[in-house]
Order: sequence, then C-alpha cells, then structure tokens
Amino acid sequence: MELAGTIRQARKSISAARAAGKRIGLVPTMGALHAGHISLIEEATGRCDYVVVSIFVNPTQFGPSEDFDKYPRDVESDMNICRQSGANLIFSPSASQMYQKENITWVNVDKLTENLCGRFRPGHFRGVTTVCTKLFNIVQPDIAFFGQKDAQQAIVIKRMVADLNMPLQIVVCPTVREPDGLAVSSRNKYLSPEERKDALLLSQSFAECERLVKAGERNCKLLIGSMRKIIAQSSEAQIEYISIVDTETLADIDVIEGEALVALAVKIGSTRLIDNIIISYQPRSARRTRNEI
Repeated sequence: MELAGTIRQARKSISAARAAGKRIGLVPTMGALHAGHISLIEEATGRCDYVVVSIFVNPTQFGPSEDFDKYPRDVESDMNICRQSGANLIFSPSASQMYQKENITWVNVDKLTENLCGRFRPGHFRGVTTVCTKLFNIVQPDIAFFGQKDAQQAIVIKRMVADLNMPLQIVVCPTVREPDGLAVSSRNKYLSPEERKDALLLSQSFAECERLVKAGERNCKLLIGSMRKIIAQSSEAQIEYISIVDTETLADIDVIEGEALVALAVKIGSTRLIDNIIISYQPRSARRTRNEI
C-alpha cells in the first residue's frame, strides 16, 4: 500500500495502475475510519482492481461554529485500517494541496441541497460538491463509493455526476450499525456513556416509524410526531429536524406513496448525529396479491 501526500504523487501512482488496465475505485473519507468506511473499502476492493482511499478533513464543508478543529484525526489507525481492508493507495493531502490559492471556483447543486441538513448548514454542500469534484478530477475513478448514512450527500453527488457528465459511477452502500442499532459514525466518539444510551432513541424512532407504516399509516405528520415522542424521552436530545421526503427530489411529502426517505438530525448533548432509513408503503391488497402469486 502506498501513501501519497501530494496530487502529483497520487496521479503518478494512479496513472501507472490505469496504464496496466486496472479498474480504479475511490473511497472519499475525512479519516477517523470505522466499520462504515471499512465496508466501503471492502466493496471497492470487490469491484475494482486498484482502490484509492482519500483522507482529507475538508475545511470548506464546515461552518464557523462547527467542529473542524476537533474533528477526530488518527492517521496511524487509518493507515492500518486501509492496509487490512485491501486499499492500494491512501491519498492524504494537506489543505494547501487541495486549495493552493483563495478558492473562487465552486460547484453548487441547487434544490437538493435546500432541505434537510442544507437548511441548517449553509455552505456545507457547496464544500462537499467542490471537494468531491476535485477528488474526481485528481483520481479519475471508474467508481466512487459513498455510504447511505449520508443519504443527502450521496443523492447530491449522484445528481452532480449526472448533470456534469462525469465519467464515473456512484455506488451507495448500506448504513453500518452497531449491534444495538446506532449508526456507526466518527462523531460517536464524542458521546459520553449516558449520551451513547440516549442516542439509541434515534434507531428506536425509526423502528416505530417502520412499524406504523407496515400497519398502514401513511400520514407523514403523524409518523414524525411518533418519532419525536420517542426521541423526546431524553432531556439531552435536541431535534434539529425529522423529515420524510421524496427519495429523488428530497422535497417534504405529506403522504407516503411508494418509497420515501425518513431522515433526521439530532444533537445529543453537544454531538450532532444524522441518520436515515428508506421506507416503502405497499397497500394491503397489493401485499395479498403478491403473496397469493
């Protein structure tokens, strides 16, 4: 496994792999790698011949009051994880490598970035789409891998790639969860033992939402209300949003018709957690017909 700290080094190694006819995979990360990242790297190694893991804490996607300075960084652990997971190259540039001068060129995706996290983190997705465009230009992967836990990000990136005719495929991999249901996240390290226990209310609220939908409930206001009640059991929980949206447009919906994305952002203490599930409503008559067939 190689480590490249500059764009020139990365391009040289990747060009050699491409010249050898290898299929290039990219797993973009901000480091602090965990089981979720491992699943992406392993998926990449299964689909590609040469896997690049980028490790870059991107300053342009953090707001002024967000946790850029204290975002967890553990280069040695990250390198071990990449090596054990089968990565071929770690691209770990400095901020000066990625943004050599004042950045005045940005990539913006409209509409899809206006709801959910976009409502509460102005400028966040502009930073995400711009750095991903930079990484795609540097690595020129055949496939890039993202996690479903960051559902809005994945949907935004897929649309950007389609709209700009970028020659790569975006693969979105399932959310990895702890045995008790908590979505794996780098920010889980910030939780105290008591906060960690309270964080389980998020997955419990999703389970209740799924139960109600299976029982026939389609009214989004009622479903969100039931989720709020569960999360409100913790005095440490501050709900930023709970939304049920269209899986393509990310616009709020009133009634579930087919597939929908249920997404939330909640602060437990000072730690902001995001999570989501995709649910699908199927009328009882359709379920009976399918079973009879």
